[in-house]
Amino acid sequence: MNNERLTAFEDAILAIIMTILVLDLSKPKEVSWAGLWDLRISFFAYALSFFWIGLMWMSHHNNWRLVHIIDMKTILLTLVLLFFASLFPYTTSLVSENFNNSTAQVFYGLIIIAISLLNVALSQNLGRLNPKANFGLLYKTPNRVVFLDLGIKFIGLVLAITVYPAAMIYSIFIASVVLGFNFSKE
Repeated sequence: MNNERLTAFEDAILAIIMTILVLDLSKPKEVSWAGLWDLRISFFAYALSFFWIGLMWMSHHNNWRLVHIIDMKTILLTLVLLFFASLFPYTTSLVSENFNNSTAQVFYGLIIIAISLLNVALSQNLGRLNPKANFGLLYKTPNRVVFLDLGIKFIGLVLAITVYPAAMIYSIFIASVVLGFNFSKE
């Protein structure tokens, strides 16, 4: 298999996941501004998940052009990454309906952290196979930004488990802004 076929497969799956996210949005009980405002948590969870997946897609799109060689490990890592990504509509729905529930927030966060770590593993594997690409921990993202991203998510996870469940989704938002700001500089 060549990398174009794998990236096309990944693009298709991510597009489907992003589309399914919107299907899980609740309809307002009353179609009014107040009714829409009552769904603000659902919209926030949806927007965060949509843009987080979009940032992941953008990172892959920008960096896979440097990839010329893939192997079976690349394919397997991509499949596992897509498996966890396919849980986004479910976990987003859980969080939006149970925003202050520690279990929902931690489950959502664990999916994000698993995908983040799989992205690091995928980048490392591709960097080994394509040394001229000069990939760091996460493609061309500076390693300090990757550590900051993961650190923010793990702090959110600990806070969500111990004292403040919503810390998980807010930490993911903050980490996404940090990564998004970094992408804007590339």
